[in-house]
Amino acid sequence: MKKDVGFRWKLGMFVTAGILFFAVTIYFVGKQKNLFGSTFHLKSHFKTVSGLKIGNNVRFSGINIGTVDAIEMISDTSVMVDLIIEKSAQPFIKTDAKVGISSDGLMGEKVLVISPGTFTFKSVKDNDILTSKNAIEMEDLMLSMKKSIDNVALISDNLAQFSYKVNNGDGALSKMISDEQFSSTLQSTLVNLQNSSNEFAKFTESMNSGKGALSKLVTDEKFGKTLDSTMMNLKTGTKGLNETIDAAQNSILLKGYFKKKEKAAKQIEIKKANALKKKNTTIIKSDSTKRLLTPKDSIQ
Repeated sequence: MKKDVGFRWKLGMFVTAGILFFAVTIYFVGKQKNLFGSTFHLKSHFKTVSGLKIGNNVRFSGINIGTVDAIEMISDTSVMVDLIIEKSAQPFIKTDAKVGISSDGLMGEKVLVISPGTFTFKSVKDNDILTSKNAIEMEDLMLSMKKSIDNVALISDNLAQFSYKVNNGDGALSKMISDEQFSSTLQSTLVNLQNSSNEFAKFTESMNSGKGALSKLVTDEKFGKTLDSTMMNLKTGTKGLNETIDAAQNSILLKGYFKKKEKAAKQIEIKKANALKKKNTTIIKSDSTKRLLTPKDSIQ
């Protein structure tokens, strides 16, 4: 009899523990699935859900506020996701909020993330449709990383070639690094360039100081006008002098003198031309004689 009572007591305790465990499980699952609280539904359309599954969490500002209730394929380019959201979060979700798919950690399961909208917009209502954001595909990310790695390898190869040419080439940069004489020459050139720059700075300072004729020519308007007037007078005087010389050449007293002078100049030019002609003839005759000589004549 006592054994039966002990067995029944143990059986009752086991059943009670099982019921409590089942109740706790139902409670947590129901809480996770929002079965016991006040909820509402939101929808969003995606081109691809990137592995999203029913029951995945929905987050808003980093807080879990709901779960994915259903995933339905509308067409080959559109998938509708139905979200079940806690009623307490409804006032904070605006109609311009966007829904995106993210990962819970680097290798975690997918989660839906609702980004906050603008406070000036109205809050969402039951069964409203929110705009979706394209998810970042792992394949696209890997392709992007591959391109980056290829670029790094290319840059590394070019850098190695550049370093080799600098260490073994004959260019200016290589000589600047390894050739002491070239470096000294370059340094001397830079010193000379600096001195020239300093001298030019002094020149421009003197030009701007207003001293000297060149400075006044550049900066003094009155001096410039005076110089311009002098040049005009000089031009007029030269023109008058030329006219006077022409008149003297045509005058009766000096006409014979200028004709004799002109005749003498022509005779000198004729003598020079004859001498040059005679010299050229002599050179031609000498070349002709050399060509007519035979090898025997050359030996004799």
